Amino acid sequence: MKSKLVLGIETSCDETGVALYDTIEGLKGHKLYSQIKLHAQYGGVVPELASRDHIKKLLRLIKELIDENDININSIDSIAYTKGPGLSGALLVGTTVANALGYSLKKPVISVHHLEAHLLSPLLSNPNIKFPFVALLVSGGHTQLVRVEGIGRYHLLGDTRDDAAGEAFDKTAKILGLPYPGGALLSELARDGDASKYPLPKPMIHSGDLDFSFSGLKTAVANLVHKIGSKKVTASKTLKADIAASFQNAVTDVLTEKCCRALFKEDIKSLVIAGGVGANAELRRKVNQQAKKTGFEVHYPPLEFCTDNGAMVALVGGLKTNEGVYGAKPFDIKPRWPLSA
Repeated sequence: MKSKLVLGIETSCDETGVALYDTIEGLKGHKLYSQIKLHAQYGGVVPELASRDHIKKLLRLIKELIDENDININSIDSIAYTKGPGLSGALLVGTTVANALGYSLKKPVISVHHLEAHLLSPLLSNPNIKFPFVALLVSGGHTQLVRVEGIGRYHLLGDTRDDAAGEAFDKTAKILGLPYPGGALLSELARDGDASKYPLPKPMIHSGDLDFSFSGLKTAVANLVHKIGSKKVTASKTLKADIAASFQNAVTDVLTEKCCRALFKEDIKSLVIAGGVGANAELRRKVNQQAKKTGFEVHYPPLEFCTDNGAMVALVGGLKTNEGVYGAKPFDIKPRWPLSA
């Protein structure tokens, strides 16, 4: 089989990512620009500013990627871009550039589902993961359990009813007075805390289904901080660390329990964990512990590919190229796009 070179473009939110993926040799290179500093002063992502920054950075990143890999742009066989879900304006930047390149180079353009890209991202480091497997997607506003039968064959097992795990991390970090984006900072702070200090609720851990709900846990933290005194909490690193550790313990217990329950229910021995929260060290520790105890395999993407990136988009583009799946259309985006649709 002749190898094909895919250019991947990711612009769904506040990261501009590009990558080159060879369908035989694997990832050739990638570039990523984060807009964290741009949005930090507003305490969250400003969609219009995100779109403008993608416009400024995307073509420059593509040129740098091509130059660093010493290839001719005409050697690219196809272009993959994130079609959705995501911010409308940000997605439009990606589809416009992808389709313009496809038209000018006379190359096919492949639309990619953002969550599908996260779900399959562990294949970047381990292309031999076998189907079927259960995947826990913990990315942005999504916390889902999915049965994966093959490329494009997904069955939703459990979904988020309100706040996803990532949202709960960020909102709890804000309650503790941590700067944006607070989720990763909360996890770092939790390393120094006592996870048993505050017995916070573990929402839906005994619900009998595979759904998630973390808004109540966030509210419990807010009530705890109010009870102790917000000024006292924000002024004390020890108090913040203990609350952060207790919160993280509750979330990771729920995620781990639901993963094990999904594997048992589906009679599958392989688990994939992907998305930003998938980089959480405590979650990985607990899941690895259960994997060793009960005998299932667990796979993660490399840490650098847990957040949004072009490599995972190029990967899915490469997988779809091998299957002959194309069909993108100019300005074709889906800001809201269920994975199973």
